[in-house]
This record gives sequence, C-alpha cells and structure tokens, in this order.
Amino acid sequence: MIQEVLITTVNAAGVPHIAPMGIHKEQGLYAILPFKPSATLDNILVSGSAVINFCDDVRIFAGCLTGRREWDLLATESCQGFYLDASLAHTELILDSVIDDEIRPKLLCKELKTVNHRPFQGFNRAQFAVLEAAILVSRLGRLPWHKIEEELAYLRIGLDKTAGDHEREAWAWLMDSIAAYQGKDRHD
Repeated sequence: MIQEVLITTVNAAGVPHIAPMGIHKEQGLYAILPFKPSATLDNILVSGSAVINFCDDVRIFAGCLTGRREWDLLATESCQGFYLDASLAHTELILDSVIDDEIRPKLLCKELKTVNHRPFQGFNRAQFAVLEAAILVSRLGRLPWHKIEEELAYLRIGLDKTAGDHEREAWAWLMDSIAAYQGKDRHD
C-alpha cells in the first residue's frame, strides 16, 4: 500500500524542503523512493532524517508542484527537521539504510516518534481528484499526453461535484502548471 504524504527534509544548512511523495512500509521501516536528482534525496542523505506529514490540505500537495512552497512549519523533537503545521499527524524518521538505484534509490527509515495533532475527517472526491492530478503533473513529460487528458477529464467530474474553495484553488494551480508546460494560457 502506498500512502500519499508530504515529506519534509532539511539541507546541510538546516533549510527546510517540502515534497509530495508516495511512501510505503517494508519490514517495519518506511520506504521513501525519491527520484534522482532531488532535494529530498540529497537532504535525507546529508541530514540522516526526514518527516512524514499526513495532511488533508491538498493545496500543499498542489502548491509544492507549482512553486508554492511557503507553508508554516514547526520544529521536530526527535530528529533534525520540521513538520507542517497543517499536518493531521507527523512521523519523525531516521535513515536506516539506502538501496541505491540509477533512477529511484530506496531510503529505508526507522520511526522515532509519531504525533497526532487533530482527527482525520475523510477525503471528499475533490481532494482525491487534486491528489491524482498532482501526481499527473509530477509526471508531465513521462506519460503520454492523451493519458493525462483522459485522466484529468475523469477527475474533473468529482472535482466539479464536491470541491470546496481549497480544492478549487489547488486544481487551478495544477491546471496553470499544465498550461505552462504546454506553452498555453489557460482559459476556464
């Protein structure tokens, strides 16, 4: 099972970085598989730590993919780093081992501490649509254009039926990003 989360890391100077990522558990360890090159990979290798943020504000997922990375952070207690103030819960990790790969190394991390901040109220279909659209945006240039168009058309149905202001804002950011990738102005 892959969980879509936000990973926060810090570089050698302690500057935080936020990235949406799918993670999973493997033999009691969290497996993080960032692509090469990436700030997340570099930061975990340098600091030896990372933080998983379990969050239902899909604007942060969309924002990280569209250049909006200014989100409130709070210092962690048991590892070097920060967690998102908007997190429902966060897990502080320490790097255990690395399985290198040309494209996506596997970083296996031990859980140091998990903190619950507020209850999860469930996702609506629009939040799901934004998460899936964010994944598509992260794969622009890797997926055939017709596949992206088909999936966005389907996702738009759930968005139109259930979106609140946050979901509409996040969707607009993603659509602007896709339009910019295509070299077009978006008009919808």
